Amino acid sequence: MRYLAITLPLLLLLMSAAIAPVQAAETRKYPDVVDVAVTEAGAGRYHFDVTLSSPYDSPERYADAFRVSTPEGKTLGVRKLLHHHANEQPFTRSLRDVAVPEGVSRVVVEGRDQQYGYGGETVEAALPAR
Repeated sequence: MRYLAITLPLLLLLMSAAIAPVQAAETRKYPDVVDVAVTEAGAGRYHFDVTLSSPYDSPERYADAFRVSTPEGKTLGVRKLLHHHANEQPFTRSLRDVAVPEGVSRVVVEGRDQQYGYGGETVEAALPAR
């Protein structure tokens, strides 16, 4: 009986830990930006390699874009994503040749969910040579 008293709570704990990531993915509303690599393209233009995580991705609902904005919220560029990435998590896509005004030294990158819009974890990235 004592063995059962110790084993049963441990078993329940292990089962809840196994289920938690699935529930977390199902309840997420937005993709998260997990990494941004910025390279200077010249003449005030930059390339952005953006890694997104959206574990809820499916053909029915997925991360459908990301945007690069100034810290004040002015959108500088948007990369539309035309299909799901359910079997490729996290995934990286590029947005090239984005014009960034003089005086802007940092940008914010944010993902978009096709159902809920923009949100989730963002990354603020420094621009090289600024």
